[in-house]
Amino acid sequence: MKIDVLSIFPEMFSGVFGHSILKKAEEKQAVSYRVVNFRDYADNRHQTVDDYPYGGGAGMVLKPQPIFDAVDDLVQHSEAKKPRVVLMCPQGERYTQQKAEELAKEDHLIFVCGHYEGYDERIRQHIITDEISIGDYVLTGGELGAMVVIDSVVRLLPGVLGSQESHIQDSFSTGLLEHPHYTRPAEFRGMKVPEVLTSGNHRLIEDWRMKESLRRTYTRRPDLLENIELSKKQQKWLEEIKKQPE
Repeated sequence: MKIDVLSIFPEMFSGVFGHSILKKAEEKQAVSYRVVNFRDYADNRHQTVDDYPYGGGAGMVLKPQPIFDAVDDLVQHSEAKKPRVVLMCPQGERYTQQKAEELAKEDHLIFVCGHYEGYDERIRQHIITDEISIGDYVLTGGELGAMVVIDSVVRLLPGVLGSQESHIQDSFSTGLLEHPHYTRPAEFRGMKVPEVLTSGNHRLIEDWRMKESLRRTYTRRPDLLENIELSKKQQKWLEEIKKQPE
């Protein structure tokens, strides 16, 4: 996968792309990153990328020309048939694990990160394929949101994680929150690991994990249960969980 990022603050991404899973993914040649300062595409000698909004109002608006020209250049040199051009925007669709899985199937992603009051509407109308919001709040720019999306997408690429099962069992990948995890020692300050996890009985362990996943989802995010179809066994467990004291 190829990932391009358009930002007037490209230095913000050096630490993110240069560490942990994102760095290892590039070393494994699963992905390549490039951060482009779209100020370099401005057609004026002062490299101005924003201007006052028509009709008045507070703040500045990003001009269409630098972003149009930057995206045109990246698309022209892309090996992908049609790159996805993602606008980070609080007005966009709420980001989900399902969206991450969808984007992870693409060959080329272009992220547009803006600042100031907003974008010229023609950017949205003519070059953007996806508008994404990571939550119902406003950030000073799209960079942090793009980092979140890129991290969640790259970890899904084949060969990036140590185990392919890692992301399959993640919270939200199955529609449920993930079950609790434990590691050594089996007892710590009087707190013991559930006996089933040390039993060696893989069928019982799998059942325990699924039931605890249901329990955690019901207590923390019951809204998620409205969107998934439970098996008969899961429905039985859920009824038992509902009857238990909190």
